[in-house]
Amino acid sequence: MDVELLAVFREVARCGSFTAAATSLGYTQSAVSRQISALEADFGAVLFDRLPRGVRLTEEGRCLLPHAEAVTGRITAARSDLRALRELATGRLRVGAFPTANSDLVPRAAAAFQARHPAVDLTLREGLSSELAVAVRAGELDLAVVSAPGPIDGLELRHLTDDPMLVAMPRGHPLGGRPQLRLADLAGADWIAGRESPADTLMSTAARPDFRPRVRYVIGEWIAKQGLVAAGLGLTLIPALAAHSTRPDVVLVPVHEDDIRARRIHLATMAGTTPPPAVAAFAGLLDRAAATRAVA
Repeated sequence: MDVELLAVFREVARCGSFTAAATSLGYTQSAVSRQISALEADFGAVLFDRLPRGVRLTEEGRCLLPHAEAVTGRITAARSDLRALRELATGRLRVGAFPTANSDLVPRAAAAFQARHPAVDLTLREGLSSELAVAVRAGELDLAVVSAPGPIDGLELRHLTDDPMLVAMPRGHPLGGRPQLRLADLAGADWIAGRESPADTLMSTAARPDFRPRVRYVIGEWIAKQGLVAAGLGLTLIPALAAHSTRPDVVLVPVHEDDIRARRIHLATMAGTTPPPAVAAFAGLLDRAAATRAVA
C-alpha cells in the first residue's frame, strides 16, 4: 500500500471535504477523489459518505483513522530521524586509535568534532592497530586510526600522514647535537623497548636488516621509558607524533629515512559498507589535524 494514500485519507478526514483537502495538499480535487477511491478498493470498504456538502467518515473510516495517523506519524518521525542523522543532529561515532595517535592527532579532531556536532555521541577506544582492525571488521568501531605498511584485509584505508621515528637520548649525550643520525652511529647502544622482541616494537620500522638492537630494559609505560632515557640507561625510539610530549631532559634526534622508515598512518573503515554520516565529518577533521601537524 502507498503510504501517501493514508496521508491523503487523514487530511480528508481532518478537512471534511475533498476540495479542502486538495487545497491543503496542493492536489486537484479529482486527484484526491481518485486516491480515496483507490484506498477504499484496497481495503474493500467505504471510508467516507459523500454528502452534498463535503464528506463524513463511515464507521469503517473511523476505525481506520487512528491506524492511518499512527502509520503516517511514524513515517514522519522516521524522515525526521534520518534527516537528523544526515545533519549530525543525533547519532553516534565510535572511534579507535593506536596510543601515539591519541597523543595529538585524534584529540584535536575529536575536540573540533564535538564543538561542531555536540549532539553526536562520540566515544574513543585505544588499542594496537591489529586490535583496532579486528574491531572495525566486527562492527564495534565506525573508524580507526591505524599504522599499517600496506593493505589490511576487509578494511578500506585512506592515508592520513607519515610518522617519522626519532631517537630519544639524555640531554648532554655526545650525539644529541646531530641534525640526523644513522643506525651505524648507534652501534653498541643499549635500548629501552616495550617488548623483548624488537619486531614487536617501533624498531620493526628499521629498514636495515643488519640492525639488531640490544634491548637492555623492557618497559611498557611511555613515561617510564623517558625516565630511563633521561637517567642515561639507554636509548629509545619515539614517533614524531609524540614528540611534543617528551620530557625537557630528553633530546630527540631524527633518524635517516634510509635506516628507519616513517610509519604510514591511515584512516580505516569497513570495506564495502555505508559508513555513518558522522564518519565523513570526522575524517575531514583528521585530515585538517594531519595537515596542521605537517605544516608545524
